Amino acid sequence: MPGPAAADGPHGIDDLRPGAHAAEPAEPADSESRLDRRGVQFLPRREVPEPPEVSALSWMVTDLTDGKVLAAKDAHRPLPPASTLKTLFALTVLPKFSQGAVHTVSLEDLSGIEAGSSLAGLKEDMPYQVADLWHGVFLSSGSDAVHTLAGMNGGWRKTIDDMQETARRLGARDTRVESADGFDTPGQVSSAYDLSLFGQAGLTDPDFAHFASTKWAELPQDGGSDAFTLQNTNRLLVGSRGVRPYDGLIGVKNGYTTHAGNTLIAAARRDGRTLLVTLMNPQSGGRNAVYEETRDLLDWGFEAAPRAAAVGVLPTMAPGERTGEPRPVAHRPGSVAHRPRSVPLHKAGVAAQPDGERLTRYRWFLPAAGAVGLIAVAGLGTVLWRRRRTVRESPSGGSESA
Repeated sequence: MPGPAAADGPHGIDDLRPGAHAAEPAEPADSESRLDRRGVQFLPRREVPEPPEVSALSWMVTDLTDGKVLAAKDAHRPLPPASTLKTLFALTVLPKFSQGAVHTVSLEDLSGIEAGSSLAGLKEDMPYQVADLWHGVFLSSGSDAVHTLAGMNGGWRKTIDDMQETARRLGARDTRVESADGFDTPGQVSSAYDLSLFGQAGLTDPDFAHFASTKWAELPQDGGSDAFTLQNTNRLLVGSRGVRPYDGLIGVKNGYTTHAGNTLIAAARRDGRTLLVTLMNPQSGGRNAVYEETRDLLDWGFEAAPRAAAVGVLPTMAPGERTGEPRPVAHRPGSVAHRPRSVPLHKAGVAAQPDGERLTRYRWFLPAAGAVGLIAVAGLGTVLWRRRRTVRESPSGGSESA
């Protein structure tokens, strides 16, 4: 089955692990970070091209090999993040549950989801592995998966408070969390700088890196061997709807809401160098602008990184410093931890479709009629049952909260 995008090492992030590099973080050329300044920040150097002009309100390009910020525009400008905020949700909740734990989704789990939210397609009374829920978060940007995991974590409000504490630990001072799934909520903001912190921290965690780079995954259905395929809505990762996949992309997270516009955290690795681009709310260029402007910034970054001067430094930290030590979380009734899945994953009978299109699968049944006495068969029929799942999509490929 297709899985994480190919890159060096099992997750393409070996060079980000603590101790993997002896080099010290680069300092800004003028001994003062320029990231608090307005407008585009870039220090010209001979043989270093200027960054491309892009329409996004805010963006940042970072070399994760040493934390050097190569260029940025309004890096600390507070803007609504849409579902890129799910990276902070993952940093907060992902360490707390075994991926093999099984949770049965309840009606309470699926309550409170805002109208227009993107959904993974979870079903009430259906058991899922925790890993299935995270596929729903990262690939489908599913608010149903976020609500379910938040319920396991102790509730929606507690999870929001936990996320705010994680942001504080990371030094993400521009972020205010009001909705765990990134849905437009008054007062909820982040910044290109803070999203870069979330992306950097996530890529040092193997589970986060795995889910963020996975292109396709199967979600169990109906308590049996049935499943359907989820496709990652990040077009730069999978290549869809007029966007070519980016060579070396590790992935991370895309987002869209009406208020936030399109947002994206994207990491790519080439020739031993890993770059991270965060980009918020392009103002022109059509439905694929968030992907094409990110492509332009990544291309520029790989060309400029060897000789570019730093305009700031993204601080690095050990894994334990990212979110604090995971603490045990009590499972509610209907949730069973640390036991084998009772519903095995099987290959889905549907090819991956472009994000936003219907995923349609067929199942055939041969029901037998009842018997009279010891031996009597009344008849045999065939029924075709079509199951459809429709993904609501924004003009750029994200759903209302993707």
